[in-house]
Amino acid sequence: MGSEELGHWCALAGVADHPNAAYLTYLMLYSLQHRGQEAAGICTADGETTHLYKALGLVNDVFRPERIAALPGHFAIGHTRYSTTGSPNVVNTQPLRSISGSSGALALAHNGNLTNTPSLRTALEEQGAIFQTTMDTEIILHLVARSRADTREEKIMDALGQIAGAWCLLFLSEDTLIAARDPLGIRPLCLGTYEGGWLAASETCAFDILGGEYVRDVEPGEMVVIRNGELTSHRFPAAPETCPCVFEFIYFARPDSRIYTEKVDKVRRRLGRQLAREHPAEADVVIAVPDSSNTAALGYARESGIRFELGLIRNHYVGRTFIQPGQEQRDHDVRVKFNPVGGLLRDKRVVVVDDSIVRGTTSRKLLRLIREAGAREVHMRVSCPPVAWPCFYGVDIPTREELIGARMEIEEIRRHIDADSLGYLSLEGMLAAVERDGPMCHACFSGCYPVEPEDDLGKESFEADGDCPS
Repeated sequence: MGSEELGHWCALAGVADHPNAAYLTYLMLYSLQHRGQEAAGICTADGETTHLYKALGLVNDVFRPERIAALPGHFAIGHTRYSTTGSPNVVNTQPLRSISGSSGALALAHNGNLTNTPSLRTALEEQGAIFQTTMDTEIILHLVARSRADTREEKIMDALGQIAGAWCLLFLSEDTLIAARDPLGIRPLCLGTYEGGWLAASETCAFDILGGEYVRDVEPGEMVVIRNGELTSHRFPAAPETCPCVFEFIYFARPDSRIYTEKVDKVRRRLGRQLAREHPAEADVVIAVPDSSNTAALGYARESGIRFELGLIRNHYVGRTFIQPGQEQRDHDVRVKFNPVGGLLRDKRVVVVDDSIVRGTTSRKLLRLIREAGAREVHMRVSCPPVAWPCFYGVDIPTREELIGARMEIEEIRRHIDADSLGYLSLEGMLAAVERDGPMCHACFSGCYPVEPEDDLGKESFEADGDCPS
């Protein structure tokens, strides 16, 4: 989000058959830093054994040159993390690695959330499994270890047949890289090539930093095995229809990426254009809440004919800022991130485009900043519907009680954030702007969940209002 950031999920990066696998993985993780800033890890394989290093912090801080040099091998997987399942500490960082006397080492990196974690974990503990972390990812390694299938690939297929929810996975053994994606395709995962080696990543911007070439997506319900330069594909029972997450287009993915075979930048511009058609405004300038709202704001400006300006400047070096409670300046937490350009806003009617509003508190402070900069009118436009339901597929969306879209009607939200007008993109307009054949997951807007989570995950008892659109 531009003004009210959610916890992202995670990023995956993998390299097969390249002598600089660790360094290439580091570069790809660097380009995927936006998907998780809490921790980073890389595991490599040299044909005989694996090498692992992970720590809390940003990719560039965790992997100094000497760390990368200590990770030899032609295969690697990497991970950046924002905790959604499991608390933030070194133990709960990825990749995870298990070492078995009979089958050797197996490392795993996971993007997503399992929705049947409680029952699986209870069953495994009753069978004697001892867990080292609180992450649902560890469940998958236990299932692989306990499988009675013959080969490692068959054991992994057996384990994947027992999990539910959203997951993209990268497995690494001494000489093999395996990529897998859930049958609904909720999370993005793509394949590429570079200098004769194979690449896997959450987004294609990870290939661009290397000069690599995007080949295709890992298909929903597909497991890809890369060994000795060869790629083989295995399928497990697919869902009747795929259901990728629409929020990737709205916020999470970088605009220069391609996900679900679509270019993110083009989708966001269409979202902005549709927003302008649904909620026009008489105004002098259109500004974005940087950075994730920039392209939607451009689309709004193009469709409306209102001039686009850089009215807010974002400080990209904020990190985790400590704001003392009770201090006189109530808006310091917003001011350290955004500064309005007063000369552009003074005495202007301003349309502010943001990608979403979560709790509403930050939006309220931001609009106050814009008014203090001299704006005569402030019209808020949001390039998605109200966020009104929690996510169980890897996004740290709060409970319904914390979501302003669940507690208030749109007019109440307008008064709360002190906007002269407020317009959200409709659910139907959002789905039409994506221009994708088939359904997409929009549970955080509609309450229509493609995979029902178990009650132990904290799912509230509710019924979605009306029918769920495709």
